[in-house]
Amino acid sequence: MNTRDMKAIDCLYPLLLKEWKKTWVEATNSRGELKCQVEAAWGEGYDNGPQLIAAMDAAGVETILATDLLAWSYRRQERFAADMTQQITDLTRKYPGRVYGLGDYDPFNIRASLAKLEEDVTKRGYKGVYIHIYGYDIGLDHRKMYPLYARCEEMGVPVSMQVGHVLEAMPSEFGRPMQLDRIACDFPDLVLIGTHTGYPWVDEMVAVATKWPNVYINISAWLPQYIAPQLVQYMKGKAGSEKVLFGSNGLSWERYCEGMDRLGIQEDRALKIMSGNARRIFRI
Repeated sequence: MNTRDMKAIDCLYPLLLKEWKKTWVEATNSRGELKCQVEAAWGEGYDNGPQLIAAMDAAGVETILATDLLAWSYRRQERFAADMTQQITDLTRKYPGRVYGLGDYDPFNIRASLAKLEEDVTKRGYKGVYIHIYGYDIGLDHRKMYPLYARCEEMGVPVSMQVGHVLEAMPSEFGRPMQLDRIACDFPDLVLIGTHTGYPWVDEMVAVATKWPNVYINISAWLPQYIAPQLVQYMKGKAGSEKVLFGSNGLSWERYCEGMDRLGIQEDRALKIMSGNARRIFRI
């Protein structure tokens, strides 16, 4: 059995409809927001829901958690990629069990953000929240983030957050994974998921996930052949395989599956990483 047969759950997927990707590319070309050119790795994007679902079927992906990414400009202090709340909601209703949303949060607009989050979860079927903190120039453990954590702990929904360096035109320091240690101290019943492996502070990410039962790692944005060796070793172990989630961040599902097969992870442990842990944590 290989990972293509494991009915993968992609726990961090930007909704790559062409209408959204266009706004991201415009930010790259005309506003200078981005330095990574990740859009080149995303491909053309999809015209509509049926195209997206067909691509998922072809790659063996059963479910995606689509991020309603609140991409916030460090330089201009405003959103620079389109809000996809309605599109995610429409896909969730049209393709039950195949698409779910991850909501956003604006720490500079706390009350409205919390009100929207409650609607996202209770009315739109969203499964959690995804935070991209860097443009705000505050830390993940900043006091403005704590209302979000308290509400999510109360509602029982996980919070995913990019940790490690950021390739957009914004400073990386506030994405250090060790901040999750303080958050977990204060919210022991809140599921916290550090995405993008935490590189270059991978050891911090593994240390916090090892220490806290409620802290997990998402391998999104790093194809398996580029994942830090210490994290690969953690994934191969029994304990580590229960703390790691699959996510693509829009990179090729086929390349992820091929790369995972080459890592030599025991089959039952690979199954947890590719889908089992997500079913448990996000209640899918």
